[in-house]
Amino acid sequence: MSVIIALIALAGHIALLLWGTRMVQTGIQRAFGPSLRSFLGHTLSNRLKAFAAGMGVTAVLQSSTATGLMATGFAAGGLVDLVPALAVMLGANVGSTLIVQVLSFNVAAASPALILIGVLMFRRVQNPQVHDLGRVFIGIGFMLLALDQLLDVLGEYADTPGFETVLNAISKAPTLSLLLAAALTWAAHSSVAVVLLIMSLASQGLLDPYQAFALTLGANLGTAINPVVEGQSGADLAARRVPIGNLLTRIVGILIALVFLEQITGAMTALDGNGGRMVANFHTGFNLIVALVFMPVLTPFANALVRYMPHRIDESDPGNPRYLDPSAKETPIVALQAAAREVLRLVDILEGMLAGTKKGLNSSDRQALSALRNQDTVLDRLNTAVKYYLTSIDPDELSDADKQRLEEILIFSTGLEHAGDVLDQNVLPHLAKRLRRGLKFSKPAKRELDDLFDRLSANLRTAAALFMSQDERMARMLAEEKVIFRRSEREGTKAHFERLRQGDLASAESSSLHLDLLRDLKQINSHLVAATAYPVLEQQGELLQSRITARS
Repeated sequence: MSVIIALIALAGHIALLLWGTRMVQTGIQRAFGPSLRSFLGHTLSNRLKAFAAGMGVTAVLQSSTATGLMATGFAAGGLVDLVPALAVMLGANVGSTLIVQVLSFNVAAASPALILIGVLMFRRVQNPQVHDLGRVFIGIGFMLLALDQLLDVLGEYADTPGFETVLNAISKAPTLSLLLAAALTWAAHSSVAVVLLIMSLASQGLLDPYQAFALTLGANLGTAINPVVEGQSGADLAARRVPIGNLLTRIVGILIALVFLEQITGAMTALDGNGGRMVANFHTGFNLIVALVFMPVLTPFANALVRYMPHRIDESDPGNPRYLDPSAKETPIVALQAAAREVLRLVDILEGMLAGTKKGLNSSDRQALSALRNQDTVLDRLNTAVKYYLTSIDPDELSDADKQRLEEILIFSTGLEHAGDVLDQNVLPHLAKRLRRGLKFSKPAKRELDDLFDRLSANLRTAAALFMSQDERMARMLAEEKVIFRRSEREGTKAHFERLRQGDLASAESSSLHLDLLRDLKQINSHLVAATAYPVLEQQGELLQSRITARS
């Protein structure tokens, strides 16, 4: 019976430790997640900065998995090179050991104060960031409380037969212990919690240093598995280079450490006799040494990962760029042509969205509307890929004409993405509203909307041709289309108000929806004109700075 009570108490305190760790991680991510992601993205220019950034971000987030997923996302999207992304992971591994170092000292007395402060911040303050920081304080308090209670339970039941049986099994099979700790860390999603548990056992003398170090190596293995499992899915192994590279560095380090574990144990025991401190020092030392060994060889290591995990384009995913060849960036004129060709894919997608939206004027198919909204995500992804591809070209390699063309491509790509946003955020919700309320357009209104959709599709094709030709006459022709959309909006507004004056409330709601759509289509057309016609006309000195006539 005593064994059952001990196991329940032990499980409860471990659960509190895991929950406290989880609260710290989620609180920090909610309070500073976007800022930390932005900070990480801006420091990936070289391996040393990347290492320091990975260590700092992970020390704050308390999750090497979260840092790993960020770095993986940057590398998979082509935003950073593989070498600094791998350096981030080496830094993250060291950063995750820092909280262990702090908690290896006797700071349990601060637990009640931390929980009290955290609860006051969590419940009384309306500021979202302070609210989330309150969650962090509560989590740290729970962690300290759980560790203190764990020590009491382990000390009270250390001599029971059940504990002795489990610990003897661990001591006889260090490799099995390593795998057990790896599985537990992977399941708990926290190497910090598992290493703290190992520290508690070691500090009570329930694990000798050799056993504790073997289990700590397992925790290091388990935490490297999470980014591999939770990273970007799909057949393209290139998206998994960073987490797999990190896992390989851990495996190499663990294998070498296992070979010399007895000698390491003797050296660590001579430095510090406290079991908990020995585990913390071993945990930090292991990750530091792995980082020092791999940092100088990251370039050949990254090259090997690229060789054996080549990038394969998934043709079934329209959001994957097809023409943005990284090697073409060495020849800017080729890279610019590749980017222009990729942008024409955005034209095709937007044209398909316009055609589908036109069908949705009379359709009752809600799934078709959802599919159209997914196309906007494709536009966003391609636009982002084009922007980062172009901005990664060395500006010193660009002539003045190249710089101008690069700007034209960026403006057109952004304009297409904005036009897609208007469809996604304005037009499609209006069509969904029509379905929910059972509204029907009058025949004249339906005919007018059909004509404007057709004209908008034609203008989109004209904008694509202008993007490639930069012809001044075509730019004038496209700019003049704004007059037609402006007139349609003005006449639609007058007709809507006239219905209201006549008391025709039955058609007022559909008339209001018709007017909203006219404004949205006018805005989409304005994005197309601003992205193509205006730059050409401005370059030729044919664009007025204001529509207001100058006073004489």
